[in-house]
Amino acid sequence: MKALAGRKVLLTGGLGSLGRAQAVTLAQAGARVLVLDRPDAVNAAEIVAGLASQAAGDIAFVGCDLNRLAEAEAAVAALAANEGGIDILINNAALIINRPFEDFSLAEYEDQIRVNSSAAFALARACAPGMKAKGYGKIVNFCSITLNGRWDGYVPYVASKGAMLGLTKSLARELGPHGVRVNAVSPGAVVSEAEERVFGDRLKEYNDWILANQSLKKRIEPGNVADLVLFLVSPASDMISGQNIAIDGGW
Repeated sequence: MKALAGRKVLLTGGLGSLGRAQAVTLAQAGARVLVLDRPDAVNAAEIVAGLASQAAGDIAFVGCDLNRLAEAEAAVAALAANEGGIDILINNAALIINRPFEDFSLAEYEDQIRVNSSAAFALARACAPGMKAKGYGKIVNFCSITLNGRWDGYVPYVASKGAMLGLTKSLARELGPHGVRVNAVSPGAVVSEAEERVFGDRLKEYNDWILANQSLKKRIEPGNVADLVLFLVSPASDMISGQNIAIDGGW
């Protein structure tokens, strides 16, 4: 039997580079993967259909705006009820902007905190009752290697990921007695559409800086991260909780 046979996965930010890789990997492992992204995401249905075909698995799209926390929590609670519970929650969605901290408005700061960490709190709250009722659950929160303090221009993003790390540790403590494991992954610089969008004509300079700092002289691919997530949501990691695991190429 496949490792995730019968499991229901809710994956936020599922249409991005990392999300797509995870959706395919988890569906191939037997899970039903609910890909959550913005309701207005371009070609969402076509993208998800392509992912399902690639995985030869069960992948469906869920439109939800994580900027509207109360609405998102209510929508996910209803989704969980309709699905008979969400077994695995992956808080992968993220908003990232690179510029000096003085150039961020308060609204831009709050947007990154909301999407990158507050949404994870809201969705965990929506999914936890079903997990507790089953005595089983896995939550994976995306933190970041930027917490090592060596990255300029990411103050709101790094602050949001610091909050995510605290959320991971605290949720693991409170949910552990109910059989729910909560862990974080901290990717380094992953080849993605997001880095192309953020860096634009500075992309080569950024790539060179990454490889100069990594011990391993090759870039991290989305599939590498998906493999780590698969481990953390599979039975192989059942005695791991409250941990933050880096996949950064060796900083």
